[in-house]
Amino acid sequence: MTRHIKKGIRIKIKTLAFILVLVAIFISLNSSITYAKENKDKYEISLAVPSNGNDSTPSVVQMLLTLTVITLAPSILMMFTSFVRIIVVLHFTRSAIGTQTTPPNQVLIALALFLTYFIMSPVFMQINEKAIKPYNEGKMNTEKAVEKAMDPLREFMFKQTRSKDIKMFADIVKVNADDKAIEEKKDIPNTVLVPAYTISELRSAFIIGFLIYIPFIIVDMVVASTLMSMGMMMLPPTVISLPFKILLFILADGWNLIIGNLVKTFY
Repeated sequence: MTRHIKKGIRIKIKTLAFILVLVAIFISLNSSITYAKENKDKYEISLAVPSNGNDSTPSVVQMLLTLTVITLAPSILMMFTSFVRIIVVLHFTRSAIGTQTTPPNQVLIALALFLTYFIMSPVFMQINEKAIKPYNEGKMNTEKAVEKAMDPLREFMFKQTRSKDIKMFADIVKVNADDKAIEEKKDIPNTVLVPAYTISELRSAFIIGFLIYIPFIIVDMVVASTLMSMGMMMLPPTVISLPFKILLFILADGWNLIIGNLVKTFY
């Protein structure tokens, strides 16, 4: 009986949500109903879709595009910013210490987001000055604003991307595009730059992760050899080495060293 009641409540909530969405769409269309005096029993309904200043894109389409961008925001965040390198290094740090779920994923992701904002803030300020403000003032259409917003991001990505990775994807594009030459940075499309940047970020993160692992592996080896010499082969070395690795990390002020040097790799 209780299950049927809960199911009925869910159906009512979904129905109410659907009605609210329809009402929101109806309001966004800015519909106007005018009464035709010539035909007393007829109504003339006109749906007016307003546009935004000089931009010819209707507001409803802009709303759909905005919702699409919000949906793709996590992918955009990972592919265009420093988030990938930061989160991979933080996970390597946790794995090297040996604490499986400490710090939890929520803490690591939150820390990576704030560090990403800290590193990318100069780029975001340039995007705001060159693209967002002119677009809001009606001095620039959507296509031009997106192009101007990509310029600071492309400049940031070029600094962090290896030429070898760019060349690899550029050669693939050149083969698929009738041997069209790519000579300057402006000729490199985002379809080439973004995957090359991601691969370079993963390579840098794995190098940093390897360097983080070295001191903790030494601790594991020392503990394992000590237990073997004492004949305590049935005792897992990780049980003994974990407190020593945490102590080593604390004494070395590990978070300060890792986060500080990680941020410096972007400058």
